[in-house]
Amino acid sequence: MKYVTFNIRYDCGHDGINNFEYRKDFIVQVIRERQPDIIGFQEVLPHVAAWLKESLQGYSIVGCGRGEHLDGEQVCIAYRTSRMNLMDFRTIWLSPTPYLPGSRYPDQSDCPRTASIALFHDLQENRVFRVINTHLDHVGQKSRLLALQQILSVLRETAFFPDAPVILAGDFNCVPESDEMQYLKEHPEFVNLTEGIGNTYHGFMHDLPEPIDYIFLRGDLTCRSIEKWQHVHSGVYLSDHYPIEAELV
Repeated sequence: MKYVTFNIRYDCGHDGINNFEYRKDFIVQVIRERQPDIIGFQEVLPHVAAWLKESLQGYSIVGCGRGEHLDGEQVCIAYRTSRMNLMDFRTIWLSPTPYLPGSRYPDQSDCPRTASIALFHDLQENRVFRVINTHLDHVGQKSRLLALQQILSVLRETAFFPDAPVILAGDFNCVPESDEMQYLKEHPEFVNLTEGIGNTYHGFMHDLPEPIDYIFLRGDLTCRSIEKWQHVHSGVYLSDHYPIEAELV
């Protein structure tokens, strides 16, 4: 099974040759070539979500905007319908009030943050597993830590297939040496598949030395390979982040 975490870069219109309108055909081309089974997207604006639903043939896409009225960016999950059966899905807001749309922690940016949580039945393998796709705040270090604590608390309280393997992934907006990542290291049941992968954000111009995008596993899944999608065509990238693909057994 191939899982990909993909910060698609919000369509701001200020990226020159890397504006979304010039990247979108390239994105579809690479997805068709790589054939991932599940993709966790971040920074998906409503019109981009609509485009994904139209363009990714063979996939269904679930998610909602992070705003008070379910507008704005979303962290959606695309899954291959021929292989995956969606058994359960919910969005939580990373905040003291997780079911209040648009809510935030006090120590963060003006942007609400969410996690999309999906339970899948792999029809090919007859196995059940859970995916958590998230995008942590880019400003508030404390809010990122609280968000990870909240996500792990949600997992502990889950009654529906509580022992199902978990894929926790997304743009965490923090480097491996941060307090937030140290918190996950204190939970060794979560294995960091992206350890040593190097930079994952390049901003179309430069590479940061360390990753901020991650894929963690909990449970009896095994990682066969981990790879960054570093495709570039005539100066056009897939995004300002490298998508990361994990091949899982």
